[in-house]
Amino acid sequence: MKPFKIAIVGAGPAGLAASLLLSRAGHATDIIERFDSPAPVGSALMLQPTGLTVLESLGLGPAIHAAGNRIDRLFGTETTHGRIVLDVRYSALPGGRYGLGVHRAALFDTLHDEVSARRHPIHTGLRVIGVTEEASGSYLSVEGGDRLGPYDLVIDASGARSELVASSPVAPRARNLVYGAFWATLECPDGLVDQAALTQRYDKASVMIGVLPVGSRRPQMPKQAALFWSLKVADADDVRKRGLDRWKQTIRGYWPECEPLLEQITDWDQLTLARYAHRTVRTPFSGRTVFVGDAAHSTSPQLGQGANMALLDVAALAHALAGHESIEAALLAYARARRMHVRLFQLLSAAFTPFYQSDAAALAWIRDRLVATIAKVPPAPQILAGIVSGTLIDPFNGAGLRECDWLRRAAPQPS
Repeated sequence: MKPFKIAIVGAGPAGLAASLLLSRAGHATDIIERFDSPAPVGSALMLQPTGLTVLESLGLGPAIHAAGNRIDRLFGTETTHGRIVLDVRYSALPGGRYGLGVHRAALFDTLHDEVSARRHPIHTGLRVIGVTEEASGSYLSVEGGDRLGPYDLVIDASGARSELVASSPVAPRARNLVYGAFWATLECPDGLVDQAALTQRYDKASVMIGVLPVGSRRPQMPKQAALFWSLKVADADDVRKRGLDRWKQTIRGYWPECEPLLEQITDWDQLTLARYAHRTVRTPFSGRTVFVGDAAHSTSPQLGQGANMALLDVAALAHALAGHESIEAALLAYARARRMHVRLFQLLSAAFTPFYQSDAAALAWIRDRLVATIAKVPPAPQILAGIVSGTLIDPFNGAGLRECDWLRRAAPQPS
């Protein structure tokens, strides 16, 4: 395929990774970012074998592993009787898979440093409000009246609140989720939690508290962990009005061992309120504008797939462009390559979320009494590990990727 001039709207992880993958294939990319200085949004995330494989393909595996923290297990108990209601181990699958807890800033820094080192152009302070297709190519309409272009292809990587997908003919219906979460990234003392686990506590399905060790954003920084507290988004203002001390006391009541984290929180500004919506674009392109990451699909974070799905999207798009003679054929191939994987994990997330984040006391009762038992009976451990790792069905072939040899990567390197 001939080289194309491609506009990438959004300088988040999906947009930065798209620029790296497409520039490596010989295309010219412009990243268009609405903020004056690109920066990460949010607290922490889990990189799964899927997203890690994409980063490895870009040569960024060592950098992200140095910044993150290996996670081998997801473990949760309910607070009343201490029943185990979540116990997923990557080791249930062969091949040595694992997750990586990382600060969102660490993922952003890893990708942004590489983009900067390769001098990919990033145009900042430009809010793209529309795309117009003409015979000479696609033009971006920018707030204030400017116009950018022409481009052969526009990639919308601007996230769940994308204005481009909302105004497109393929705009999906969005269902705002009742529950969101407060997040904070804090220094994590040794021994506070299992460093190789995402640990969670539940009271029915309406209270969820979690601690995710995320390593160190930079080598000189101390080890950190993300603390998150699930709540109804509509209740967030009332929680703030009742005061920080009362909120902290509530967490102490459920999980007293969190005190070393809580004592670091002295202001509401240290907490980020995350809101979630469930939406899936049925066809992830319109004309010569293609949607990736949260612009194409978003859901609850219960399965921890968001950033990983975005990285798979851009890898699949780059692979489709490399294998077809026209953009139109490549976009159809991209849609086919991602369809089953995206729909499966959107469905699974929608199905699992009410058991862990809802007012459904009956679902919590079922979870508390059955999950731990069922999860021990084969093939349930393997299925759950496949869901968490994002590999329940093969996500790699359609993206032109070969999964990493995790056992080799984890082995000590000769000095």
